[in-house]
Amino acid sequence: MAGQQIVLRGPEGRHASTVRRLAAGERVDVTDGAGTVAECTVIASAPGELSLAVLTRRTEPLPQPRLVVLQAIVKGDRGELAVELLTEVGADVIVPWSAERCVAVWRGDRAARSRARWRTTAHEAAKQSRRAWFPDVTAPADLDAAVRRIQAAALAIVLDPDAAAHLASLEPPAAGDIVLVVGPEGGITPNEVAAMRAAGAIPAALGPTVLRASTAGVAAASVVLSQTGRWRDRATG
Repeated sequence: MAGQQIVLRGPEGRHASTVRRLAAGERVDVTDGAGTVAECTVIASAPGELSLAVLTRRTEPLPQPRLVVLQAIVKGDRGELAVELLTEVGADVIVPWSAERCVAVWRGDRAARSRARWRTTAHEAAKQSRRAWFPDVTAPADLDAAVRRIQAAALAIVLDPDAAAHLASLEPPAAGDIVLVVGPEGGITPNEVAAMRAAGAIPAALGPTVLRASTAGVAAASVVLSQTGRWRDRATG
Protein backbone atom coordinates (compact mmCIF):
# COMPACT_ATOMS: atom_id res chain seq x y z
CA MET A 1 0.00 0.00 0.00
CA ALA A 2 1.11 3.60 -0.55
CA GLY A 3 2.78 5.22 2.43
CA GLN A 4 4.63 2.11 3.52
CA GLN A 5 8.42 1.85 3.57
CA ILE A 6 10.83 -0.78 2.32
CA VAL A 7 14.43 -1.14 3.48
CA LEU A 8 16.79 -2.98 1.16
CA ARG A 9 19.75 -4.69 2.83
CA GLY A 10 22.11 -7.51 1.94
CA PRO A 11 23.19 -7.95 -1.71
CA GLU A 12 20.27 -5.89 -3.04
CA GLY A 13 20.96 -3.03 -0.65
CA ARG A 14 24.68 -3.05 -1.44
CA HIS A 15 24.04 -3.07 -5.16
CA ALA A 16 21.52 -0.22 -4.98
CA SER A 17 23.48 2.01 -2.60
CA THR A 18 27.10 1.23 -3.54
CA VAL A 19 27.06 0.11 -7.17
CA ARG A 20 24.17 2.14 -8.57
CA ARG A 21 24.63 4.91 -5.99
CA LEU A 22 20.94 5.72 -5.82
CA ALA A 23 20.20 8.93 -3.95
CA ALA A 24 17.21 10.45 -2.15
CA GLY A 25 14.39 11.38 -4.50
CA GLU A 26 15.21 8.85 -7.24
CA ARG A 27 12.57 6.40 -8.47
CA VAL A 28 12.98 2.67 -7.86
CA ASP A 29 10.77 -0.33 -8.60
CA VAL A 30 10.93 -3.36 -6.31
CA THR A 31 9.49 -6.73 -7.33
CA ASP A 32 9.12 -10.15 -5.77
CA GLY A 33 9.62 -11.79 -9.16
CA ALA A 34 6.10 -13.24 -9.01
CA GLY A 35 4.14 -10.36 -10.51
CA THR A 36 4.01 -7.86 -7.64
CA VAL A 37 5.74 -4.51 -8.21
CA ALA A 38 6.14 -1.68 -5.68
CA GLU A 39 6.82 1.71 -7.25
CA CYS A 40 9.01 3.64 -4.80
CA THR A 41 11.19 6.68 -4.25
CA VAL A 42 14.45 6.67 -2.33
CA ILE A 43 14.21 8.25 1.13
CA ALA A 44 17.78 7.69 2.26
CA SER A 45 20.90 5.83 1.23
CA ALA A 46 23.65 4.44 3.46
CA PRO A 47 26.46 1.98 2.74
CA GLY A 48 24.78 -1.36 2.08
CA GLU A 49 21.27 -0.07 2.77
CA LEU A 50 18.53 1.78 0.91
CA SER A 51 15.30 3.14 2.43
CA LEU A 52 12.32 3.48 0.10
CA ALA A 53 8.86 5.03 0.33
CA VAL A 54 6.17 3.04 -1.48
CA LEU A 55 4.13 5.19 -3.86
CA THR A 56 1.89 2.43 -5.17
CA ARG A 57 1.74 -1.32 -5.68
CA ARG A 58 0.51 -3.22 -8.69
CA THR A 59 0.22 -6.86 -9.71
CA GLU A 60 0.95 -7.81 -13.29
CA PRO A 61 -0.85 -10.88 -14.67
CA LEU A 62 1.14 -13.92 -15.70
CA PRO A 63 2.03 -13.44 -19.39
CA GLN A 64 0.06 -15.50 -21.90
CA PRO A 65 0.88 -17.48 -23.90
CA ARG A 66 3.79 -18.77 -21.83
CA LEU A 67 7.12 -19.34 -23.58
CA VAL A 68 8.99 -22.47 -22.46
CA VAL A 69 12.47 -22.90 -23.95
CA LEU A 70 14.19 -26.29 -23.94
CA GLN A 71 17.76 -24.99 -24.16
CA ALA A 72 20.38 -27.62 -24.95
CA ILE A 73 23.21 -27.50 -22.43
CA VAL A 74 26.29 -25.86 -23.94
CA LYS A 75 29.80 -25.76 -22.57
CA GLY A 76 31.49 -22.90 -20.73
CA ASP A 77 29.77 -19.61 -20.10
CA ARG A 78 27.79 -19.75 -23.34
CA GLY A 79 24.96 -21.44 -21.47
CA GLU A 80 24.73 -18.50 -19.11
CA LEU A 81 24.78 -16.17 -22.13
CA ALA A 82 21.81 -18.05 -23.58
CA VAL A 83 19.92 -17.77 -20.27
CA GLU A 84 20.67 -14.07 -19.99
CA LEU A 85 19.41 -13.33 -23.49
CA LEU A 86 16.34 -15.54 -23.16
CA THR A 87 15.42 -13.81 -19.91
CA GLU A 88 15.83 -10.34 -21.36
CA VAL A 89 13.66 -11.16 -24.35
CA GLY A 90 10.87 -12.67 -22.22
CA ALA A 91 11.16 -16.47 -21.84
CA ASP A 92 9.02 -17.69 -18.93
CA VAL A 93 10.54 -21.13 -18.34
CA ILE A 94 14.06 -22.24 -19.25
CA VAL A 95 14.68 -25.98 -19.24
CA PRO A 96 18.33 -27.18 -19.44
CA TRP A 97 18.07 -29.99 -21.97
CA SER A 98 20.57 -32.86 -21.96
CA ALA A 99 20.51 -33.54 -25.70
CA GLU A 100 22.40 -36.52 -27.13
CA ARG A 101 25.04 -34.34 -28.79
CA CYS A 102 25.65 -32.02 -25.85
CA VAL A 103 29.37 -31.80 -25.07
CA ALA A 104 28.77 -30.56 -21.53
CA VAL A 105 27.17 -33.08 -19.17
CA TRP A 106 25.43 -32.14 -15.91
CA ARG A 107 25.63 -34.84 -13.25
CA GLY A 108 25.56 -34.85 -9.46
CA ASP A 109 27.08 -31.80 -7.79
CA ARG A 110 27.97 -30.28 -11.13
CA ALA A 111 24.31 -30.30 -12.16
CA ALA A 112 23.32 -28.49 -8.96
CA ARG A 113 26.08 -25.88 -9.36
CA SER A 114 25.35 -25.32 -13.04
CA ARG A 115 21.63 -24.92 -12.47
CA ALA A 116 22.34 -22.46 -9.65
CA ARG A 117 24.48 -20.38 -12.01
CA TRP A 118 21.73 -20.39 -14.63
CA ARG A 119 19.16 -19.33 -12.01
CA THR A 120 21.38 -16.52 -10.73
CA THR A 121 21.96 -15.34 -14.30
CA ALA A 122 18.21 -15.39 -14.98
CA HIS A 123 17.40 -13.40 -11.84
CA GLU A 124 20.05 -10.77 -12.55
CA ALA A 125 18.89 -10.42 -16.16
CA ALA A 126 15.25 -10.19 -15.04
CA LYS A 127 16.07 -7.33 -12.67
CA GLN A 128 18.12 -5.54 -15.33
CA SER A 129 15.28 -5.83 -17.85
CA ARG A 130 12.65 -4.80 -15.24
CA ARG A 131 10.58 -7.95 -15.38
CA ALA A 132 7.79 -8.39 -12.85
CA TRP A 133 7.84 -12.17 -13.40
CA PHE A 134 11.20 -13.92 -13.15
CA PRO A 135 11.70 -17.00 -15.34
CA ASP A 136 11.76 -20.46 -13.82
CA VAL A 137 14.99 -22.40 -14.48
CA THR A 138 14.03 -26.03 -14.03
CA ALA A 139 16.02 -29.15 -13.27
CA PRO A 140 17.79 -30.70 -16.28
CA ALA A 141 15.55 -32.63 -18.66
CA ASP A 142 16.28 -35.72 -20.75
CA LEU A 143 14.46 -36.66 -23.96
CA ASP A 144 11.54 -38.25 -22.11
CA ALA A 145 10.99 -35.10 -20.03
CA ALA A 146 11.28 -32.96 -23.17
CA VAL A 147 8.64 -35.09 -24.90
CA ARG A 148 6.27 -34.64 -21.95
CA ARG A 149 6.68 -30.87 -22.20
CA ILE A 150 5.88 -31.04 -25.90
CA GLN A 151 2.80 -33.21 -25.38
CA ALA A 152 1.38 -30.69 -22.88
CA ALA A 153 2.07 -27.64 -25.09
CA ALA A 154 -0.41 -25.62 -27.11
CA LEU A 155 2.34 -25.30 -29.74
CA ALA A 156 5.75 -26.97 -29.82
CA ILE A 157 8.52 -26.02 -32.23
CA VAL A 158 11.85 -27.72 -32.89
CA LEU A 159 14.40 -25.42 -34.48
CA ASP A 160 15.77 -27.17 -37.57
CA PRO A 161 17.70 -25.27 -40.28
CA ASP A 162 16.64 -27.87 -42.87
CA ALA A 163 12.91 -27.81 -42.06
CA ALA A 164 10.41 -26.95 -44.78
CA ALA A 165 8.33 -24.74 -42.48
CA HIS A 166 9.57 -21.32 -41.42
CA LEU A 167 9.22 -20.12 -37.85
CA ALA A 168 7.64 -16.82 -38.87
CA SER A 169 4.85 -18.67 -40.70
CA LEU A 170 3.58 -20.49 -37.60
CA GLU A 171 0.58 -18.97 -35.84
CA PRO A 172 1.02 -18.90 -32.05
CA PRO A 173 -1.85 -19.73 -29.69
CA ALA A 174 -3.49 -17.06 -27.54
CA ALA A 175 -2.88 -19.03 -24.34
CA GLY A 176 -1.13 -22.10 -23.04
CA ASP A 177 2.51 -23.07 -23.43
CA ILE A 178 4.63 -22.49 -26.50
CA VAL A 179 7.56 -24.90 -26.27
CA LEU A 180 10.64 -23.95 -28.25
CA VAL A 181 13.39 -26.58 -28.60
CA VAL A 182 16.95 -25.34 -29.15
CA GLY A 183 19.50 -28.02 -30.00
CA PRO A 184 23.22 -28.24 -29.22
CA GLU A 185 26.09 -27.16 -31.51
CA GLY A 186 26.12 -30.60 -33.13
CA GLY A 187 22.43 -30.44 -33.88
CA ILE A 188 19.46 -32.53 -32.81
CA THR A 189 19.73 -36.22 -33.68
CA PRO A 190 17.21 -37.92 -36.01
CA ASN A 191 16.04 -40.03 -33.06
CA GLU A 192 15.30 -36.90 -31.01
CA VAL A 193 13.52 -35.18 -33.88
CA ALA A 194 11.40 -38.28 -34.53
CA ALA A 195 10.39 -38.53 -30.85
CA MET A 196 9.50 -34.85 -30.70
CA ARG A 197 7.54 -34.95 -33.94
CA ALA A 198 5.60 -37.97 -32.68
CA ALA A 199 4.74 -35.92 -29.57
CA GLY A 200 3.35 -33.11 -31.75
CA ALA A 201 6.31 -30.77 -32.31
CA ILE A 202 6.72 -28.92 -35.60
CA PRO A 203 10.25 -28.61 -37.06
CA ALA A 204 10.81 -25.05 -38.28
CA ALA A 205 13.69 -23.09 -39.76
CA LEU A 206 14.60 -19.75 -38.22
CA GLY A 207 16.24 -18.09 -41.20
CA PRO A 208 18.85 -18.40 -43.96
CA THR A 209 21.78 -18.72 -41.57
CA VAL A 210 22.66 -21.22 -38.84
CA LEU A 211 23.01 -19.65 -35.40
CA ARG A 212 24.96 -20.99 -32.45
CA ALA A 213 23.15 -22.89 -29.71
CA SER A 214 23.65 -19.95 -27.34
CA THR A 215 22.02 -17.38 -29.65
CA ALA A 216 19.46 -19.33 -31.67
CA GLY A 217 17.02 -19.35 -28.77
CA VAL A 218 16.87 -15.60 -28.31
CA ALA A 219 16.43 -15.02 -32.05
CA ALA A 220 13.63 -17.57 -32.24
CA ALA A 221 11.98 -16.33 -29.05
CA SER A 222 11.97 -12.81 -30.48
CA VAL A 223 10.11 -13.99 -33.57
CA VAL A 224 7.58 -15.98 -31.56
CA LEU A 225 6.89 -13.36 -28.90
CA SER A 226 6.51 -10.57 -31.45
CA GLN A 227 3.76 -12.61 -33.12
CA THR A 228 1.87 -13.33 -29.89
CA GLY A 229 1.22 -9.66 -29.20
CA ARG A 230 2.93 -9.78 -25.79
CA TRP A 231 5.43 -7.10 -26.83
CA ARG A 232 2.77 -5.00 -28.53
CA ASP A 233 0.38 -5.19 -25.58
CA ARG A 234 3.18 -4.24 -23.17
CA ALA A 235 4.19 -1.28 -25.34
CA THR A 236 0.65 0.09 -25.56
CA GLY A 237 -0.59 -0.78 -22.11
